[in-house]
Amino acid sequence: MSALVTTPNIPDPDGFYADLIAAQDHMTDDEASAFAARLVLILSNHIGDREVLAQAIHAAAQHVRGG
Repeated sequence: MSALVTTPNIPDPDGFYADLIAAQDHMTDDEASAFAARLVLILSNHIGDREVLAQAIHAAAQHVRGG
């Protein structure tokens, strides 16, 4: 059984966040939304594990709903 990693796991998280924000710096809201959706699909393809992806979808939905 694969498990979603939810503990900090990115070396230099501040640098990653800066890169993520910089990539969207001159985008319109629509472009930034399209960028985020494409990034999710690219990373999902890289992960490739449907069980882990289902766990990630559930975790993200729970967070957005405040639960």
